[in-house]
Amino acid sequence: VVLTSVLSAGNSGMYASTRMLYNLACQGMAPRVFARCTSSGVPLLALLATVVVASLCFVSHVFSPNKVYIWLLNLSGMTGFIAWLGIAISHYRFRRGYVLQGHDLNALPYRAKGFPFGPVFAFALCLLITLGQNYEAFMQDRIDWGGAIATYIGLPVFGLIWLGYRWVKGSHIVSYANMRFDGMGDAKAGS
Repeated sequence: VVLTSVLSAGNSGMYASTRMLYNLACQGMAPRVFARCTSSGVPLLALLATVVVASLCFVSHVFSPNKVYIWLLNLSGMTGFIAWLGIAISHYRFRRGYVLQGHDLNALPYRAKGFPFGPVFAFALCLLITLGQNYEAFMQDRIDWGGAIATYIGLPVFGLIWLGYRWVKGSHIVSYANMRFDGMGDAKAGS
């Protein structure tokens, strides 16, 4: 039963990771080579890249089980909090831009209650949890730099990827006035 569960989880992760890389490539957010498919529709290069990364993680675990596991766990865990920080920012900016452009909130199929407190609170809480992941490393007589780096490595990795993408693609933060709400209900306030 345990082996079946492990194989199922591995298969699901492999499928999801491959398709995510494929879709990012299709949208121009990853190298285009990963958007190629076989005649039967399998994104083979994206699958191979996913297999290579998973294999490297598995092999590295054999050589240094505790350290590699902790680094991978911290890196993947930190990305979850970074994602929630992004969700809070996106929700706040979406709602502000929508209202500032004169759109009626009643045209939306769902409106989160407690705005702006909700996204601001979610952002502050996620930021506090993110920064407090390994506060113990800084509370000792000698700072545990190895533990601190292992815990917070996801932050500079995310920052480098995000800034690199913005530099390569020439993207920028969209102002509230320039946000587009196509298909979000065309009702303007007062109309």
